[in-house]
Amino acid sequence: MYPETARLAQAPSPCFVLDEAKLRQNLQLIDAVQREAGVTIILALKGFSMFSAFPLVREYLSGATASSLNEIKLVNEYMGVPAHAYVPAYRDDEFDEILSRSSHVTFNSWTQWERFKEKVAEKEGGEAVLPEQNALASEAHRSSPSFGIRVNPQYSEVATDMYNPCVPGSRLGVTRDKLPDQLPVELEGLHFHTLCENDSFTLERTLAALEEKFGDLLRQVNWVNMGGGHLMTREGYDTQHLIGLLKAFREKYDVEVIMEPGSAIGWQTGVLVSTVLDVFDSQGIAVAVLDTSFAAHMPDTLEMPYKPRIRDAYQEPVADKPTYRLGGMTCLAGDFMGDYSFDEPLKVGDRIIFEDMIHYTMVKTSTFNGVNLPAIGIAKEDGSFQLIREYGYESFKDRLS
Repeated sequence: MYPETARLAQAPSPCFVLDEAKLRQNLQLIDAVQREAGVTIILALKGFSMFSAFPLVREYLSGATASSLNEIKLVNEYMGVPAHAYVPAYRDDEFDEILSRSSHVTFNSWTQWERFKEKVAEKEGGEAVLPEQNALASEAHRSSPSFGIRVNPQYSEVATDMYNPCVPGSRLGVTRDKLPDQLPVELEGLHFHTLCENDSFTLERTLAALEEKFGDLLRQVNWVNMGGGHLMTREGYDTQHLIGLLKAFREKYDVEVIMEPGSAIGWQTGVLVSTVLDVFDSQGIAVAVLDTSFAAHMPDTLEMPYKPRIRDAYQEPVADKPTYRLGGMTCLAGDFMGDYSFDEPLKVGDRIIFEDMIHYTMVKTSTFNGVNLPAIGIAKEDGSFQLIREYGYESFKDRLS
């Protein structure tokens, strides 16, 4: 499933290592779903922004969704297409450029729509052209983006409030009472995103809530973006149930269906390689300090929270086996993870391999405390290892002033 040990031994430490073959396997499955269901599936950059892998992604997916001007530019430059843009709040000084670089633009609130609707009207029938260096994107770009609005169906099965866009007072999406009975003709689409690593049965219940509140508006639009959180590449996911669900919805409302998963693309496609720097006893607890950081390099483990899997380790302490509390290299007191057991005692120089660390990890790294960002590499399908990038002082300094 993952790059073999020989290739990982070539990686510097710490280093994110993408398994190219596994990424292709995920993309092939996702492509099969979109073809059979007759929907469009695009990449969500917020979950997977490894642009060195975009040429492979483009073999199967037609585009990507972005939530900032910088992400939009990355889609234009490295995928060669306009972006599907959704930003919680657009800036006046960026909006025109976002329009020129996007095929779809979704508003997060009715007040945002009211604020920018005059610019939308100006763009209708006009011509938006990307910079010359993005000629391919310009060629594929329509004369004006298609506009939509994000809705909040007030239904979500996401257990962690930090990741739940339907908590009371959520700033993400518009509830039904804030929308008119007749949408403006310029608003051609509805967007919702209320899933997080969920299955198709969660989507089925979500669609029931969506139809209950927004059924009349669904018949007024040309497209519906179902957002991300559809973890169709996870083992045991019922893709046939998903396909049937999507086909039925698409045919019922006569709309184009768009999905934008992030985790499903990068799911179990790679690892974070790290090295033990120190081992010592702390008040009867064996501690191992690594050259990586949970806070700076794996923040989702503390935010979600969840305990990452480690190759050749026991996820929970095992009696009579060497057991260690793993800590990161920053001075943040909470930069540590729970206890793991190993078959052999850890020593300085041992490598620790964190599994499934490509999606929603690489995109959130920071240089807190001046720690270097992990290097990035690819375990290629031909059996070789390709080092894509390493970071140092300049990367840290560039974030400061």
